[in-house]
Amino acid sequence: MKTSRIVLVTGATSGIGRAAALRLAREGHRVFAVGRRKAALDALKSEAAGLSLECLVMDVTHAESIAAAKVSIERMTGGHGIDVLVNNAGGTGPRAAMETSERFFETALKFNVTAPFLMSQLAARAMVDTAGRGSIVNISSRSADLVMSSFAAYGAGKAALNQLTRNLAVELAPLVRVNAIGVGGVATKGLEVVLTDDALRRQFEANTPMHRPGRPEDIACAALYFASPASSWVTGKVLQVDGGTERPSIDVPAPPLEPSSG
Repeated sequence: MKTSRIVLVTGATSGIGRAAALRLAREGHRVFAVGRRKAALDALKSEAAGLSLECLVMDVTHAESIAAAKVSIERMTGGHGIDVLVNNAGGTGPRAAMETSERFFETALKFNVTAPFLMSQLAARAMVDTAGRGSIVNISSRSADLVMSSFAAYGAGKAALNQLTRNLAVELAPLVRVNAIGVGGVATKGLEVVLTDDALRRQFEANTPMHRPGRPEDIACAALYFASPASSWVTGKVLQVDGGTERPSIDVPAPPLEPSSG
């Protein structure tokens, strides 16, 4: 028997977030899909016609935006709040460590770990005060535990997110479960430069045991598991959904460190 839940998915305008929002809605959950781009949210709403899916403009890096979305959701749910939070918003492009500024690094941490932390605080309180329990799903990355050049900022942010997942799980149990998904190379805009280059794509597929990039739907299915009663005895875990990858499927080279001239 299916149990319908109220689910909030951040970063739902494209890729994994969009797929997760649609999949969860198709499984009968009431989904609030949030993101920064209204046009993309409008397109998602059209695709989800007939499903219980609402779209709200929200920026997870701005407290005022989060507060406004919280009020809207509580109003639309009659004060129920949410049962499941999917912290998908995040991401930082590759950049060589020696070319990474303090601002770039701090932004990567804010987007990939600070924002999910603040969202989790807010959601956990709302879950316990309304439904009595809930589930938080953090969308992480294999960049958190694989050694990869040009990913110092992003890898550090996702590694912190993994540890945050474990620490929050201990503190919030048994009422709120907290888990993460360690995502491998998925066919989203971020991997487009690889998938549109024949040589790079062949290299990527050869280094991935399943010989293909992941699909956003692959990650959405994992999020569905953590949102469901099927995972009721699972918390503090990072589920790797990566096609069997145990080493980087593609290399993003960084310039070698050499003595300064002069």
